[in-house]
Amino acid sequence: MSEIGKALKQLKEDAYQEYKNEDKPNKRESLSYFGRCISYSSELIFKEKEIITFAILQIVCIALGYYLWVQMLDWIPEEVWKSTKDSDSGSPADIVLLLWSFFCVGLTTYPLGLLTACMGAAHFLHKNGEESTIAKCFRIVLPRAWPIWVFSWLDGWWTVNRILERLPKKRDRISLSQKLVNEAIYQAWKIASLGFLSALIIGRSVVDSCKDSLGVLKTNFKTICQLRIAYSVICWIFGIGSYVGAIFMAPYIFSHMSGDNDMYTFYKFVGFPMLIALFFIQVFFRPIYIISACRIYSDYVRENNIKIELPKVSKFSSTIIAFFVLVAIIGTVFLYRDDLGITDLLSIPYK
Repeated sequence: MSEIGKALKQLKEDAYQEYKNEDKPNKRESLSYFGRCISYSSELIFKEKEIITFAILQIVCIALGYYLWVQMLDWIPEEVWKSTKDSDSGSPADIVLLLWSFFCVGLTTYPLGLLTACMGAAHFLHKNGEESTIAKCFRIVLPRAWPIWVFSWLDGWWTVNRILERLPKKRDRISLSQKLVNEAIYQAWKIASLGFLSALIIGRSVVDSCKDSLGVLKTNFKTICQLRIAYSVICWIFGIGSYVGAIFMAPYIFSHMSGDNDMYTFYKFVGFPMLIALFFIQVFFRPIYIISACRIYSDYVRENNIKIELPKVSKFSSTIIAFFVLVAIIGTVFLYRDDLGITDLLSIPYK
């Protein structure tokens, strides 16, 4: 796993160097390109309807992951939240919540990564003239489950941190210049990693997948930038929509705040407009984004004479055991938090 993480970290660094030296397309031409991608992607989705099934299952995974994460907010007493107002130092609750968040992301990104890879597998099966089914797609991606999980976990964690950094804070210690650099590195990573998952699906090693992904960035910079920028704009639009929905829900949310763990109440209800926005993104736009990324990589494969080797035989993946071990760990914390002393740690106020 450490080797996979190192390879992905190197890809991120190399991608940033390439990204910052190139001119980026504007939003209008990016959205125009995304519009042209809809035709082929929609045709494939209607032919291979399991792609919609994968998208809907992703929504379920995100909803369950969010529900699980927000439970820890309910374990932190209201007095602890109030103690943050006049504090510049931390609390053990910060560390516990950080670890809980990290493992919740890991738990959620395992099925999310596999389902995303299955969308790509449907594309490659279609390109090979083969019938695409749910079982066939999983037979292709399960042998690559470890790198897919590590990639999805790191990508998910970086995404969560970027979202948190963008939010306004009472005491924001990160300068604007550093935020701009962080945003550029993140966008470079998202663009460069477009080819990584596609390469894994067709049987490339982690190192070769990183090389291919960087190669796609260099040879198709404008195209993948257009795809990423358009998808980001769409996500921002729906993200703003979820904020507006939260504002309209504010009177309802405040009516349920009784002074007893208001933070949990707030995040519990705010999750509804957020999940509605995610539903439209995941079902209507993300499949187009994933399939279009696979199409760009398919062209790269053809131009560079790279052999496509889709697995034909189902192989048991040790990630299934690791996933259920993680489920057991999180379940133990959930059920026995008092006995483990976690509740006491979460009850220590900020100083």
